[in-house]
Amino acid sequence: MLSIFILIGAYQYYAQLAEKFGKTKWHYGLLAIGIYLGTQVILGLSYGIYMAATDPESLDSVNYTGFSAANMVSLLISVVAVWEATSFLRGSLRKKIC
Repeated sequence: MLSIFILIGAYQYYAQLAEKFGKTKWHYGLLAIGIYLGTQVILGLSYGIYMAATDPESLDSVNYTGFSAANMVSLLISVVAVWEATSFLRGSLRKKIC
């Protein structure tokens, strides 16, 4: 549920950034969603591979509901990735205008 709110906020923020520089809003909104979900997938896969390599028995008892420390860390890292991509885009869009 928290991810949905983060995705909505990221979409709106990127859409506002695109509107400010005269670009297509939904393209940048989808870029935000792709960056967030891509980061989540990469972190999830790397954590799963780590868990399988260190303790293969633990994969049988994985609970996919609720919050865990790994889930919260991956949420924070994904938000930072979206934020850093925003600052990179803002800089590159300013260079194109000038």
